[in-house]
Amino acid sequence: MKTYNYSIDNQNIQQIIDFNKFKKEKNILIQIFCGESQNKFDSILKTLTTNLPQAICIGSTTDGEIHESYVTTFNTIISISIFKNTKINHTYVEGTNSFENGQKIAKELINEKTKLLILFTDGIKTNGEEFLKGVESINKDTIICGGMAGDNSEFKQTYISSQDKIIKFGAVAVSLNSDILKVFNDYRFNWIPIGIEHTINEVKNNRIYSISNMNPTRFYAKYLGEDVAKHLPSTGIEFPLIIKNKSLSTARAVIKKHEDGTLSFTGNFKKGDIVKLGFGNAETIMQDPIKQIKKALDILKPETFFLYSCMARRRYMQNFIKAEIEPFSNIAPTSGFFTYAEFFHNNGYNELLNQSLTIVALSEHEEIPKHIELEHINTDGEYARTIKALTHLVEQSSIDYDLQTQKLNKQKKYSNSLLASQKQFLRYVVHETNTPLSVIMSNIELYEMQYGKNNYISNIEVAMKNISSIYDDLSFLIKKDQLVYNKIKIDLVDYIRSRIDFFSQVASQVKSNFILTSNCDNMPIFFNETKLQRIIDNNLTNAIKYTFEKEDIYINLIKKQNDYIFSISSHSSIIQDPKKIFEEYYREENTQEGFGLGLNLVKRVCEEENVHIDVISNENSTCFTYTFKGVKK
Repeated sequence: MKTYNYSIDNQNIQQIIDFNKFKKEKNILIQIFCGESQNKFDSILKTLTTNLPQAICIGSTTDGEIHESYVTTFNTIISISIFKNTKINHTYVEGTNSFENGQKIAKELINEKTKLLILFTDGIKTNGEEFLKGVESINKDTIICGGMAGDNSEFKQTYISSQDKIIKFGAVAVSLNSDILKVFNDYRFNWIPIGIEHTINEVKNNRIYSISNMNPTRFYAKYLGEDVAKHLPSTGIEFPLIIKNKSLSTARAVIKKHEDGTLSFTGNFKKGDIVKLGFGNAETIMQDPIKQIKKALDILKPETFFLYSCMARRRYMQNFIKAEIEPFSNIAPTSGFFTYAEFFHNNGYNELLNQSLTIVALSEHEEIPKHIELEHINTDGEYARTIKALTHLVEQSSIDYDLQTQKLNKQKKYSNSLLASQKQFLRYVVHETNTPLSVIMSNIELYEMQYGKNNYISNIEVAMKNISSIYDDLSFLIKKDQLVYNKIKIDLVDYIRSRIDFFSQVASQVKSNFILTSNCDNMPIFFNETKLQRIIDNNLTNAIKYTFEKEDIYINLIKKQNDYIFSISSHSSIIQDPKKIFEEYYREENTQEGFGLGLNLVKRVCEEENVHIDVISNENSTCFTYTFKGVKK
């Protein structure tokens, strides 16, 4: 076989191509890589099919073109391949059912002699992954290549072609069928995952609705900046999402930003997929792409290369992309284009790639190849070294960050284990404490009935009531997330009076008295009794604990419009920081016993039930005020 590549570059095609050279050839494959307008594309198609009616002709619009060792934009490259012992078949499909399109093409073109399937699809409507699955459902062994059409990063309308027909949405394909044709394929990725792992929370096929519990556009804004998010999808092509745990390192680039901020990508995701943002490793991109496959190419002795490369590689490394292309053109005629996604075959599976360079080498040569000396391109200029250094910095920082994240996750797991053990211990303590508390209280009552009260029994009873209040707090903290606390109608006046009666003996121990006043006989509220008890009991016990000896504790209930205001005040030490007293484990009086959990629990209940808290403390008194919503008539 032999391939002739032409760059039109706004010239007359008749002056560039000598069509007489091909008039007598039978097995002609023409590929058109057009970065120009639809009208120019159409004109070129008509000229080619008119002058070479026997040729099989397919084409695609691009985001850049490959012509031998050169990369162009807004140009058209025509690749004409002449085969001696290979038969070429072609077909096309129109429409947006990607899976069915893949099936139809595979059914029509693949047979037992098919060595290669070249596929071009539109780059806007087609779901590339579904398309390749359709092909694979019919035949999973045939090597495929090609890609999704581009439109110079406009992401508005791409075109593909079959013979002289231009297609907006669908796919075109040719099959190369032969007994002797040799095909070698390979790819280069060179994009590395950076930063933390993210989870796909909500997705439908290739459209992500939520990632790490964020709108996808906001996700890009957070991690890559507002400017990148504003100019999606064109900017997002350089920073794809890389899917973890794939047979190949698979990236998915943004192809569309929707009005609601959701994003469509070139391939599918599944809910729960773990991804990282990707970053181009300039150091490996600029390495000689031939080096790793040189032995295979020496055996094959390629007669032509077709390269289908991601637009991100050209845009990201536009000053050095020639270094990736030129080594192939030093071996054999080379052509191709920059795509919106690349098609690749890997060990019985069709893969949709992004950010990749895919390579197809063809040969009908049957002689033993001679050794091929390759010309290596110098990429060690000052700017290249800077890019390599910055890439290395990002890569190493990402590795260090991952190691740190692993350590933090290990520490978090250990902390969670300790916390779970602590909660289990508290559950056990609370459960085991209930029985002896009940026994002690019942025996106190039996003793008083038989022998009457005395100072010893009174002191035990006061201590038991304090322990009982602490027990109720701990029990509530342990069970609060496991139970549903239903609300009932409660008379706030009667309820507070009952709790005052319960703690009056405790107050008398410090020679204090509760003085209750109310401007209303009934104050009905809808509240959960367990939660209300936590608010009232903690305030009563704190007042007893911190009020100066022989000072009374004043409890005032006021109805104000539809609200009921409960306040408790006494003469005590000034609270230095009223805001902090509601924090866990905070106590201003270190000499007092307790854990500092009571008021934090009160605050949490009040926040849940929309109860407003106010604290005023001065040299005369300290007053806590709680505003409850009354029952509407």
